[in-house]
Amino acid sequence: MPARSKGSSSVSPTKSAKKTPKSSSTSKQKKAVTPDSDDESEEEYNSDALDDSDDEAQNSKKRKRKTEVKKKIRSPKKKKTDDSDNEEFELEDGQEIVGVVVQAPKTGLVPAGQISKNTFDFLLKLQLPECNDRQWFKLHGGYIFSLQASLSDIPSWADPVYRHCEKEWKDFIEVFTDLLVEVDDQIPPLPPKDVIHRIYRDTRFSNNKTPYKTNFSASFSRSGRKGIFAFYHVDNWYLGFKPGDQSMIAAGAWCPNKNELDTIRSNIQRDPTRLRQIISEPTFVKYFGEPKPGARRSIFGRDDELKVAPKGIPKTHNDIDLLKCRSFAVSHQFTDTQALSPDFKNTLSEVVAIAMPFVHCLNDMMTVPPDAEEDEGEE
Repeated sequence: MPARSKGSSSVSPTKSAKKTPKSSSTSKQKKAVTPDSDDESEEEYNSDALDDSDDEAQNSKKRKRKTEVKKKIRSPKKKKTDDSDNEEFELEDGQEIVGVVVQAPKTGLVPAGQISKNTFDFLLKLQLPECNDRQWFKLHGGYIFSLQASLSDIPSWADPVYRHCEKEWKDFIEVFTDLLVEVDDQIPPLPPKDVIHRIYRDTRFSNNKTPYKTNFSASFSRSGRKGIFAFYHVDNWYLGFKPGDQSMIAAGAWCPNKNELDTIRSNIQRDPTRLRQIISEPTFVKYFGEPKPGARRSIFGRDDELKVAPKGIPKTHNDIDLLKCRSFAVSHQFTDTQALSPDFKNTLSEVVAIAMPFVHCLNDMMTVPPDAEEDEGEE
């Protein structure tokens, strides 16, 4: 029995010894997991690792910023915002803003059939050499353009100041045309575009290279602003350094073609009575001057007037004063106060009524040969 108890005692330790390694292996596995978690926590709260991550984040931000800066440098387009109108103008490569844009006036507006002070001011500006220039003209058009770009590429609609004044002039001419055709039924009621002259000068054969006229004008005849017939010419112009008072209306035939001029002279040689009576009529003289040669008045004193008798006509001819004329035109000027008056169109109509017999006489003298009238008289 003692042996069994001894043996039993020896067996128990053996089992416990076998169990001990098992428990120790389990503890080892647990210990193997624990150091991993500790390392992770150490890495997570390691200041060096945090510094490294911060450095990487800052470096990535710097790289992004450099990329954005490079993109801005490479970008060829810039945007200019107009705060007043909240409109964006996009400039292309090589473009730049070269001046202050001037918009159309919003004050001093007048109804159709009247000329405003705004139009007079614009035409006065064109007298100045620094303003009678394509760049100034375009800057008064509300359009941003490039110095490197061709001025001819800038659209014509980009001139709100000029276009405003031009529309005002067209409206005036349209209203005046209705009054004109009531006075002279030989004038057709044409639209403004067929009677108004362009503001752009033809500088090809002129020493004066300014690109723009300093006036608005329109011509009325049986065929509009063109043709052989005598005309009524309405003009708002400014010359030299004078501030104004040079608005005018002209009537007659300015530099007629050779055939028409020869016909007029032939009719004058045959019978100048009708023409002389018209230009000597008191009301006509009041508006257009005395019909006496030697000064610029009535139909005399024009720059193209001959100094000697025309070829084939004796210098002692009774009507040599009329025969020396190459233009048969008269004009009457108005003050700025008259031109800016709401009633100016009616004033023009009154002058047209006075000049109408003169215009009709010239049309007859240009188109009816003297031999034809003699033939009709014989019949």
